[in-house]
Amino acid sequence: MYFTLIVLTVLAGMAVGWSIGANDAANSLGTAVGARVVSLRQALLMIMVFGFLGAWLQGGHVTKTIGKGIVPLTDLDKEIKVWFAMATTFAAVAWVALATYWKMPISTSHSIVGAAAGSGLALHLTVKWGKLLDIFICWVATPLGAAILGYAILRFLTWFFGRFVPDRWRQPTLRFMVIASGCYVAFSWGANDVANATGVLSGAEILDCDTSVLLGGLAIVLGIVTWGHKVIETVGTQITHLMPIMAFAAQLASGINVHLYTLIGIPVSTSHSIVGAIFGVGLVKGVRVVNFGIMREIVICWLATPFVSGLVSFVFLLAVKKFIVLS
Repeated sequence: MYFTLIVLTVLAGMAVGWSIGANDAANSLGTAVGARVVSLRQALLMIMVFGFLGAWLQGGHVTKTIGKGIVPLTDLDKEIKVWFAMATTFAAVAWVALATYWKMPISTSHSIVGAAAGSGLALHLTVKWGKLLDIFICWVATPLGAAILGYAILRFLTWFFGRFVPDRWRQPTLRFMVIASGCYVAFSWGANDVANATGVLSGAEILDCDTSVLLGGLAIVLGIVTWGHKVIETVGTQITHLMPIMAFAAQLASGINVHLYTLIGIPVSTSHSIVGAIFGVGLVKGVRVVNFGIMREIVICWLATPFVSGLVSFVFLLAVKKFIVLS
């Protein structure tokens, strides 16, 4: 029974990784696809390569926060740890997969953090509310910071290109910049989001940190290949019409934003970051070019995410306690 539970929990963690790849692939080069700088196929290939590299090389920073920073698991019974990990990963993947089907770019970071808190409450564990408050503040700051940074970068680029870059050089230069910045976003995304897939497996001591990062990275790649195209349409074309210089500004702003949080071990949303950055660059052209209808739908899904995933994990573990563990 215990071995079966371990296998199911690892599979659930891999499923979270798959859902991350499916939902969040758009955060890297969705804007480049929307600006018609690269094709969908080219974008998915680059996202796979650089997303995996980010997960493998720097994924350990946030993995430690997700694994043990929200609910301390060190002194718990090993079977309780496994049930905690299973409930958390199951709740996260259920909500993210549903949002991906709706083509909504939500946050896997919010989903896994909310699910971990819900699991902790159901098992009467100590939830580090101070750490959660820090994470929540960063969640609010993520889209705001990306919007401000995206706005500033585009303002500067518009001035710089207008004065110093000859017309004949603009298109090839911008194409290279858009591709390079998109790959940077993919790297930052992989580094921050792989913890959402298998961080709880590491925290519950089911897998060591390196193995969990490797499996999470592979699962993310699988999600990119199978369903990664869905949310790209929303991010790349439905928020605002993007020109190449706008795509570069948005991607660079988002990549810098997420990478900074990754280095300090805070799980933030690449979805929030890129959508905020796109909103910021859209404002340079005026608020009329921003699709506030789709923005409203995205924000509603953002707000619902930690509460829905937390409720699912809480109810799941209550059922387990009643019908399995305590039977």
